[in-house]
Amino acid sequence: MKKVWVLLAYAVLSLVTVTAQAADPSKIKVGILLPLTGTFAAVAETQKQGAELAVDVINKRGGLNMPWGKVAVEGVVGDDEAKQDVGVRRYRYMVDEGVKGLGGQTFAPLAYAINAMVSKNPLPYFPVCVMAKEAFQKGKLADTTFATAYSPWTVGYMAGKSATQELKKKRIFFLARSDSFGWDIRDGVYAAAKEAGAEIVGYDEVSLGTSDFTTVLQKVRAAKPDVFIAAQFAADAVALLKQVHQMGLGKEMTIFNAFTTNVVAKGLPPEALEGVYAMHYFYYDLSSFEDKAAAKSAAEFTALFRAKYKNPPDAYAAIAYIAYMEMFRGFESAKSFDPTKVAAALRANKGEFMTVKGQANWRQDQAAVYKHAAFLVKGKGPKEQKNEWDLFHVVGSQGGDSVMPSLKSLGY
Repeated sequence: MKKVWVLLAYAVLSLVTVTAQAADPSKIKVGILLPLTGTFAAVAETQKQGAELAVDVINKRGGLNMPWGKVAVEGVVGDDEAKQDVGVRRYRYMVDEGVKGLGGQTFAPLAYAINAMVSKNPLPYFPVCVMAKEAFQKGKLADTTFATAYSPWTVGYMAGKSATQELKKKRIFFLARSDSFGWDIRDGVYAAAKEAGAEIVGYDEVSLGTSDFTTVLQKVRAAKPDVFIAAQFAADAVALLKQVHQMGLGKEMTIFNAFTTNVVAKGLPPEALEGVYAMHYFYYDLSSFEDKAAAKSAAEFTALFRAKYKNPPDAYAAIAYIAYMEMFRGFESAKSFDPTKVAAALRANKGEFMTVKGQANWRQDQAAVYKHAAFLVKGKGPKEQKNEWDLFHVVGSQGGDSVMPSLKSLGY
C-alpha cells in the first residue's frame, strides 16, 4: 500500500512539474506566415526579414523578460502562398504546434480570414499587410488582432493630401485598381481632394496584373491634369511607371504613385524614377528629415538590418519588425502569454508605443496611428543616385489621427 501511495505522489508531482513548465516556458514559438512563393514573394521576403530581425533582437538580449526569467523566441516560418485554403491550413498547423503569437500575410483577404479564426480562438495576431478599410469596422477585428499597417483609404488620403496641400495640385487624374485596395485608395484621394477644393478631371481602373497601360495613359494625357495619381503597387507599379516614362508624361504633369517601396523603385531605370512622388511607409535614410528623433530611430534600425542582411530595410520589413516588437512588448507588459492579457497590455496607457519611425499608439479600432504614417518621397534620377539604394529624397510626411478614417465612420 505504501508503494502505491509513493507512486501516486510521484505521478502528481510529475504532473505539477509538467504543468508549471508549460505555464512558465523557457522558450516559445511565434508564427511567421507569408506568401514566400508566388506573386507577392519579393515583398514577403522583406516582411520575413523584418520579423526574423525582431526575433534576433530579443534573443540577443537574452530573451523576453518574463516574471519567471528569460524566455527565448523561435520564429516558425510558413508559406501561405497567398491562397486562402493553404494559409488557413498552415495557420492551423502553427496553432497545433503551440505558437504563442502569429504575424504575417501580404494578401489582405487571407489576413481577414485568419482574423476571423482568431476571433473564435484568441491568439495575438499581427497582420503586416494593408487590409481593406472594411476590416476595421466595429466588431470586425478580433480583440487580439493588431494591425501595424493602416487601410488603403489612409494611403489614398495621404497621397491626395500631399498632392493638393504640399504640392499645390488642383487637377487630378486618378487610376485605381479594380478591387478593394484600389477603391479604398480612390476614396481616400477623393476625400483629400474635396477638402482642398481640387478637381477630379479623370478616372479609370484596371485589374491586378495589368501589363499594358497605353490606352489609360492616352486618356490621362487628353485630360491634361496637373497630377496623375495611381494606386498600382509592386510589379504593376513598375510596369505603369516605365510606360509613363516612355510616353514622356512626367514632362506634362506630376506623377504620383500612391504607395511605394524600394523594391518598386529598384525595378525602374533611374530615368523613370526621377521626379516621381509617392508615399513610403518607411524610408531608411531620414538624415535630412526635420524630426531628428525619428531620423535617429530609423538610422538605428537601418544599422541593425544592414548588419544582418547587408541591404537597408524596405517599407514592409519595417511593418513586420514593428509588428513583432509590439507582440513581444505585449508579452512582457502582460507578464503572460495569455492572449486576452496581452491585448489588454497593448491597449494600456492610451496604447502608446515607440517605433523605428517615431511615436505611435493603438486606436480603438486596433489600428496603429503614427506621428509619421508615411513619408512623402521624390524619386532620384541617375545624376543624383550615389549608390544602388539611394533612391529617394524625403520631402515631408503625413500622420496622426487625421489621416485615418474617423472612428465614427467605422461604427464606433
